[in-house]
Amino acid sequence: MKKSVAITISDEKLAALEMYLEQKNIKLSDEIDKCIDGLYQKNVPQNVRDFIDMMSAKKPARKPKSSSPAETEKLSEQ
Repeated sequence: MKKSVAITISDEKLAALEMYLEQKNIKLSDEIDKCIDGLYQKNVPQNVRDFIDMMSAKKPARKPKSSSPAETEKLSEQ
C-alpha cells in the first residue's frame, strides 16, 4: 500500500522550481521520489530494507474478481 505525504511550499518557490525543472525536462514528482528514496536509504537500516523487500515480494498479486457463473452464462448467450 502506498501513502501520500503533504508538504508546504510558498507559491513563488513552487512556481520557480517547476519553471526551472521544466526547462530541464524534469518532473517535480520524479525529483521528490528521488529525495524520498535517498532519505529511506540513509535512515532505514539495511536489514530492515531487506526485510521489507522480502515481504513485498511474497505478497501475491490481487486477482480480479471473477464473474459469477450466472453472469458468465449471460455473457456467453449474447
